[in-house]
Amino acid sequence: MKEIRDGAQSNRTPLVLDVGDFKGDFSFDGLFGDLVTEVLPSCLEKEVDSLEGHGNIDGISNGHMRAPSMSNAGKLLSSPLFPEVDALLSLFKNSSSQLVEQKRQVDAKLSNLTKEVSVQDLKHRKTLAELEKGVDGLFGSFARLDSRISSVGHTAAKIGDHLQSADTQRESASQTIELIKYLMEFNRSAGDLTQLSPLFIDDNRVAEAASIAQKLRSFADEDIGRQKTTVSSAVGNATSNKGLEVAITNLQEYCNALENRLLARFDTATQKRDLSTMGEYGKILSQFNRGTSAMQHYVGLRPMFDVEVMNADAKLVLGDEGAQPSPSNVAHGLSSMFKEIADTVRKEAATIAAVFPSPKDVMSILVQRVLEDRVPKLLEKLLLKPSLVNPPPMAEGGLVLYLRLLAVAYEKTQEFDKELRSVGCGDLDVECLTESLFLPHKDIYIECEQASLKQLYKAKMDELRSECQLSSSESSGTIGRSKGASIVLSNPEISVTVVTEFVRWNEEAISRCSLFSLQPAALAASIKPVFTCLLDQVSQYIIGGLERSREGLTEAAALREKHLLGTSVSRRVAAAAASAAENAAAAGESSFKSFMASVQRCGSSVAILQQYFVNSISRRLLPVDGAHAASSEEMATAMSRAESVACKGLQQCIETVIAEVERLLSTEQKATDYRSPDDGIIPDHRPTSACACAVAYLSRVLESAFTGLEGLNKQAFLTELGSRLHKGLLNHWQKFTFNPSGGLRLKRDITEYGEFVCSFNAPPVDEKFEQLGIIANVFIVAPESLGPLFEGTPSIKKDAQRFIQLRDDYKNAKLASKLSSLWS
Repeated sequence: MKEIRDGAQSNRTPLVLDVGDFKGDFSFDGLFGDLVTEVLPSCLEKEVDSLEGHGNIDGISNGHMRAPSMSNAGKLLSSPLFPEVDALLSLFKNSSSQLVEQKRQVDAKLSNLTKEVSVQDLKHRKTLAELEKGVDGLFGSFARLDSRISSVGHTAAKIGDHLQSADTQRESASQTIELIKYLMEFNRSAGDLTQLSPLFIDDNRVAEAASIAQKLRSFADEDIGRQKTTVSSAVGNATSNKGLEVAITNLQEYCNALENRLLARFDTATQKRDLSTMGEYGKILSQFNRGTSAMQHYVGLRPMFDVEVMNADAKLVLGDEGAQPSPSNVAHGLSSMFKEIADTVRKEAATIAAVFPSPKDVMSILVQRVLEDRVPKLLEKLLLKPSLVNPPPMAEGGLVLYLRLLAVAYEKTQEFDKELRSVGCGDLDVECLTESLFLPHKDIYIECEQASLKQLYKAKMDELRSECQLSSSESSGTIGRSKGASIVLSNPEISVTVVTEFVRWNEEAISRCSLFSLQPAALAASIKPVFTCLLDQVSQYIIGGLERSREGLTEAAALREKHLLGTSVSRRVAAAAASAAENAAAAGESSFKSFMASVQRCGSSVAILQQYFVNSISRRLLPVDGAHAASSEEMATAMSRAESVACKGLQQCIETVIAEVERLLSTEQKATDYRSPDDGIIPDHRPTSACACAVAYLSRVLESAFTGLEGLNKQAFLTELGSRLHKGLLNHWQKFTFNPSGGLRLKRDITEYGEFVCSFNAPPVDEKFEQLGIIANVFIVAPESLGPLFEGTPSIKKDAQRFIQLRDDYKNAKLASKLSSLWS
């Protein structure tokens, strides 16, 4: 924007607008400011000067508002409020005119430019169309050129392949010619190796000679095979084969001589530990039969396979000759021996890697020699396969020693197997080879375990019988047992310690099964017969112990019957018989307690067996269908046999107790106990002496039953005993007559018996003794009160009828006719 000034504010020219003012960052506010900035400041300056000349504009003086004077107000009203409006209006009109003119000019230029752009666009499109045609032609030319280049390249590649094939054929023909020339040298006459080329004689060219000799052998072998499969003239075949056979024979002889010469030099280098020379000859020897002879030769000469070393192994593991080896010493010896072998193999592996071109093959041969020579020779001395028909005696360790040594050897060999694999065994299946060492022993392993368990059981039983016989011979003053002596001596007493030992044997056998049988199904099949042995052992042992205790009860019963007296005997005979009966009673009580102790130990033994089955056997039988159920059934069957014997013994115990109670009652009970001549005097509220003796005996003898029996067995036994006691008391009281005071004594006895049987925790028995207390009232009430006495309890009328007949006034009071209607 251009402006012309003469230096005075009152003389100004209008602003001139230019198109350039609207270029760049155009701002309307800036344009407006530039237009009015020359006018508005002059107006403001005049107003300020006018007000300063007439005083304060706001009329403020000394802090008080002061109204303007009338003269000043007149002056202000006479002057215009915005004096520059005319100047601004003129300015705006001028600017507007200029802007319109500028717009017209810009529109004209824009129209011209649009026309020029249209013309140029048409030219540009025409040029682009011409260029596209040229590019399409160029692309076609490039495609033809690329096709030509590809064709030329393919042809060149074919030419190169033909040249390479021709070169290969030329080289092969040259080598074939050279090999034929060498072959003719070996084809002259059999055994004639004197006229060979210097190549086959020079010691410095043995590697090249070995390579060519192997090629000649291969060539001759192929030609022989081709001649055999091709039909041609007989003469030609005969001539050709004859010549080649001579060459093959001479080549074989030469190769053998060269290989032996190289092996001798290899051995010399080995003795000197010259690894570089060993490696050089090892590489050459690898051309002969893939180096197998050299590898086997090297392995065969290792000191670790010397006879002296193997004898030292046997002494280290087995100890002194003739001494019985112990599993712990054998385990220690095997660990030491296998560690020494593993260290030696590890050192040999380093040498082999530095010498042989195929170290894995050599390691396979070395480890195979260890597992097929050194280890088996030791195992043959350690594991002497026993005879199951005539097993070694326990004095020499028995079958269990063989099994323990077998387990130790197998476990240590497995550890050795892992150690060898960590060193490196090439492609050799070490695990399979290790397993094969024990196959002869594993084939009869289960039979050996069963035979061993039977042998251990027999030895233990013999030991217990010897102790029992010794104890029996040393004891004196005991009751004669001639009838059952064989049973007592053949069946030891039951001991939980012995059963625990049976379980420990079986657990040891199961651990060996787990060691030899890695597959779950095979393990289950091995465990089942071993566990069956334990069931048989525990069953036989428990049944034998129970039979021994039963024999004591049987002998006590025989003594009781032997000393039963008739009705008419002398006083001296009666006294002797009474003394013998007391001895028989003491024997019966001792046998009762002994049997209860056996039953208790039997229960503990069965609990140990069941716990062992749950913890160690059951889960291992699951992989085989039906194995777990079959073993559970076998265990139940075995225990049922023992339970049957126990039930018979418990029945004998009841017979013994009841017999002694009957003896005490018959001995101590007097007729005056229930028919006192002093009837009507103050009654005696104490139980009778017979009742007191019987209860004391029961309390004493049944203490062992309370501790020896448990659960349902205890409840069934005490229920049966209580019922038998109830029946025995009824029969006993049928021998007496009762007056009212005797009835009170009887009721007191019944209360005493009832309080004792309450400890049985047998409701049926408690009910029976409660009914006895009710029945005893028949002796106390008056005859006319007997009828209403049993109106509420019809179940006891039969026993009540029997008891009423025992009243001392039964006949005199004619109770039979009076109560006939009651019983009908």
